[in-house]
This record gives sequence, structure tokens and C-alpha cells, in this order.
Amino acid sequence: MFVENLKETLDLGKKLSQKLIPQSIVLLHGPIGAGKTSFVQGIAKGLSISEDITSPTFSLSHHYNSGKIPLIHLDLYRLENISSAKEVFFSEEEEALQNQAILVIEWPELIEPFIDNFWKIKISYAKNYGRHYEIRDPKNLLTFS
Repeated sequence: MFVENLKETLDLGKKLSQKLIPQSIVLLHGPIGAGKTSFVQGIAKGLSISEDITSPTFSLSHHYNSGKIPLIHLDLYRLENISSAKEVFFSEEEEALQNQAILVIEWPELIEPFIDNFWKIKISYAKNYGRHYEIRDPKNLLTFS
């Protein structure tokens, strides 16, 4: 699916949020500046979350509880080894399970092999402008792209 601008990115995130249920895990792949956090902002809007959604690059995670379903936004960019990434992920996953939250993870490459049943979003730069999104559901069926 081609997305031309920020509004369309937010709309796509909102559209995906309607397919998510408590305890869903969403893995976001894409280069720096591709719009991963903007996409999470769209998911949050779709969940009626009132807090400002910001990148958790330095804090590793942000928790949002004001919406229809709680949201945990995790960013593993700064983690360089598998054991650190797994430790952070498993801690946040446990909290997501306890709170019936949706867990969205930016830079999930280190932990993806240890996760089952997740949404996978690949964001790439389009040739001249905009972004291309490939979205797969937990059953690995092409949902929309």
C-alpha cells in the first residue's frame, strides 16, 4: 500500500487499530525516518488514546492507558545484543498480557525469532516520495499492502 503523507500514515494506523485486539503484538520494520512512530500515533488515535505519542528511543518504552485498549510502545533501536532485547521484550510482553494491552515494537529484529503470533509491518521509502507499507496479519496472510 502506498502512503503519500502524514495524514495517510495516521489513517492507515487507525485502520489497523480496528483489527487489533488486546494482547496483539505489532512489529514495525523500516529505516530511520520512515514513519514508524507516526504509524503508532495513528494506531493510538484509532484506540482513542488521548496522550501524546512520542518515540521511546531513549526510555525504551512508553505506556498509554487512556484508550479503549492500553498500548505499550517499545523501541529496541539502542539495544545491541539479543539478551538485552529479550529481557526488555519479555518484561513488556508480560505487562501487556496482564493489562490486556497491545504491544507495538519498533526495531524488533533481535527478538522477532522468539515471538509467535504477531502483525508484521514493513515500511520502505517509495521511489520519489511517500512510503510503501506491507502489512501481514498473525497468520502470515497478506492483509493489505
